[in-house]
Amino acid sequence: MKPVRVALLGCGVVGTEVVRLLLEQSDDLAARVGAPVELAGIAVRRPDRVREGVPADLVTTDAMGLATRADVDIVVEVIGGIEPARSLILGALKSGKSVVSANKALLAEDGQTLFGAAREFGVDLYYEASVAGAIPLLRPLRESLVGDRIHRVLGIVNGTTNYILDQMDTHGAGFADALSEAQALGYAEADPTADVEAFDAAAKAAILAQLAFHTPVTAADVHREGITDVTAQDVAGAKAMDCVVKILAICERDGDRGVAVRVHPAMIPRTHPLGSVRGAYNAVFVEAESAGSLMFYGAGAGGAPTASAVLGDIVAVARNRVNGASGPVETTYAALPILPMGDTVTRYYVQLDVADQAGVLAQVAEEFARHGVSIQAVRQEGSGEDARLVIVTHRATDAALSSTVESLRSHASVREVASVMRVEGDI
Repeated sequence: MKPVRVALLGCGVVGTEVVRLLLEQSDDLAARVGAPVELAGIAVRRPDRVREGVPADLVTTDAMGLATRADVDIVVEVIGGIEPARSLILGALKSGKSVVSANKALLAEDGQTLFGAAREFGVDLYYEASVAGAIPLLRPLRESLVGDRIHRVLGIVNGTTNYILDQMDTHGAGFADALSEAQALGYAEADPTADVEAFDAAAKAAILAQLAFHTPVTAADVHREGITDVTAQDVAGAKAMDCVVKILAICERDGDRGVAVRVHPAMIPRTHPLGSVRGAYNAVFVEAESAGSLMFYGAGAGGAPTASAVLGDIVAVARNRVNGASGPVETTYAALPILPMGDTVTRYYVQLDVADQAGVLAQVAEEFARHGVSIQAVRQEGSGEDARLVIVTHRATDAALSSTVESLRSHASVREVASVMRVEGDI
């Protein structure tokens, strides 16, 4: 049969792995697709760079020319970033090429434009590798669970920050030391901002929410807090309650009121399945009306795992091309409102350094009550200059909890609000 020809845009760590897999597994891929799968070209910025295992005769610097070439069927984009990736993908879609992308930042910022182009020109846009690496997560959301109503998606979607927090928990490392180790091992970039400030996780949360709730969600809609302010004291406080600190992506649907999407550090019980996710691994829970709770776990980053997800999309798209069909295109028919973070119902862990005098606990409890926040548990520690109150609240709106904490900062009996963190799960 006529070969399915693939153009690759970008040939870094992931791109090189994609080339290797396409060449090494060509016979198996042909059998799975029903036609040979061939590399038509590889677009790069630096053609003189040595790339082991990459055929030099396929390398070009004309990315748009390759993406729109008449003999190309599928364009694989692993460049990353917004431009020129957006222009190249749109050019490919308008030329009738199906596209496979691993570009979470672009999909989270302007996915609606790309999905609209794929729909208009009757081609595929697949992007499994954009969230959680090799973990099959997006296709179950867009296909297997499309007949169900999803209420919540909760998970660890950034391996770098999970590794850092794991080191702080298991070895007592400070944030700076844990970050340095992550960089030395290649888990964190020289500039770790995208990871530690949660931009990466926020983009992934937007993609997950959009798929789960059939609603347009961009990264700008996601409430985002990174881990740079997580201290050893926060981690120790979690340990004292048999909890662990994780940075979580949480996407929730509140009936027909709207959806809330947030990424932030939180304490969760060690007995929670997410509490045992170690190192640079990812794990995501999906809670659906009929299917119940589902968990997806595995390697969330790295050249080989990400390339595996890319190759899976290539096979799926190639099968569609051979059969003269196209796969599902995202629909945002629900168009639910994006709820502000202040309306989100959550719980807080608060550690206060307080004056060691009679009546302080009653005064602090009164402050919580004044803002409509109920206290679930309170623990008094130390005495004198070391007097502390540790408080875990019941569920309340984030706005009420936040205003309570702000009031406590100026309360006469409170020397310092030493630690504040949200709590997920039953503790």
